[in-house]
Amino acid sequence: MLNEKDLKNITKITIIFLAVVSAYFLVKFFSEVKFFGESGEKIENTITISGHGEVFASPDIANIYFTIESSKSTQGASSDEVNTKTKQVIDFLQTSNVAEKDIKTEGYNSYPKYSNPAPCPVPMMYGEGYEVKPCVSESKIIGYTVSQSVSVKIRKVDDTSKIIDGINKIGVTNMSGPDLSIDDQDGIKADARALAITDAKVKAKRLAKDLGVHLGRIVSFSESGNYPIMYGKATMMSADSAGESSPSVIPTGENKITSDVTIVYEIK
Repeated sequence: MLNEKDLKNITKITIIFLAVVSAYFLVKFFSEVKFFGESGEKIENTITISGHGEVFASPDIANIYFTIESSKSTQGASSDEVNTKTKQVIDFLQTSNVAEKDIKTEGYNSYPKYSNPAPCPVPMMYGEGYEVKPCVSESKIIGYTVSQSVSVKIRKVDDTSKIIDGINKIGVTNMSGPDLSIDDQDGIKADARALAITDAKVKAKRLAKDLGVHLGRIVSFSESGNYPIMYGKATMMSADSAGESSPSVIPTGENKITSDVTIVYEIK
């Protein structure tokens, strides 16, 4: 006769077994449910078609980034020079029809500069011992460096070269860009997707004709895409170090936006 402990063990094993079996059938059910039609019949005959679409468009946005930096004996003097140059840059940008909302401070830093004192001399040997002379070698604050990093969005790409040259003449420490992109990315992506879907539909009709079958409803749809941003090339130099430099050359090129779709059709 089974004792109470044995009965509990058997009950526990039975519950675990039923849970495993139930989980198996649930997984199987949900993995197949999407392949059933409206009337409940299982869809077994399908074909999978891929389509590709791509659109080329000229960039209509140019983003540039630069830093204004100053190192003076006091923090106030460094800050004043940075503020003065920043105001000059903003005034220039506004006269160049760059909106205030498209001029953004990305970072502002201020830190002390320290001296590099000469190291203490190595003790010299005299007779049987060393003569140790007192020496204090420590850094001292000799000034402050203040820097402000700014990004600018240029919505009229043809003005990019003129704006870069104007900012350089005012005097900035570092300049990078331009990063060329398209403002209405979603609209271009939609155009590429439409081309990809049309490509898939044409392939599906051709394949159905070759197979001697008829296309039914669409069972599933998926999309992937690659949206690279092309960059223009420019030769940019700081006006302080380069003097009068030649105008920057900014070829814009084209951006390619692509879409790849996969459509699964029911066939009859």
